[in-house]
Amino acid sequence: MIYQNKFIFIERETSEIPWVKIFSKKEFKELSDCDEATRQALFDSMMITEKAMISFYNPDKINIASFANYVPRVHIHVMARFKEDSFFPESMWGVKQREAKLNLADFSEFEKILISNLKAKFE
Repeated sequence: MIYQNKFIFIERETSEIPWVKIFSKKEFKELSDCDEATRQALFDSMMITEKAMISFYNPDKINIASFANYVPRVHIHVMARFKEDSFFPESMWGVKQREAKLNLADFSEFEKILISNLKAKFE
C-alpha cells in the first residue's frame, strides 16, 4: 500500500515500468456509481500521480486505464511508458515487442514524492 484516505487507496503494480493502481475504498462497480467525493478523490489522485511520474521519470507517455473486468471495483491504472519498454507502443496487456531492461530511478524514491504530493492535497 502506497497511500490511503477515506475514499481511495493506492497500490504499486509490480512491473518493469512505474505503475500504480488507484482504487475506490467502497466497492463501486462503475465510475458513475461513485459518490462525488470518491470520484473527485480518484481524479485528483490520478492527476497527482501523472504529474509526479512525468516530473520524476520523464516518460515518453503516460497511460491511464480503467477496466475492472477481473477486479470488479472501480480502479485506475497510471503507468509511465517508455519507447524502450517491452510493450511500447502496445498497452502493457498487449503483445510484447522486445526484451527490455530499463534503467530507471528507484521506485521507492518516486513513492516518497508521490506520498508527499498526495498528503499535501488530501491531509
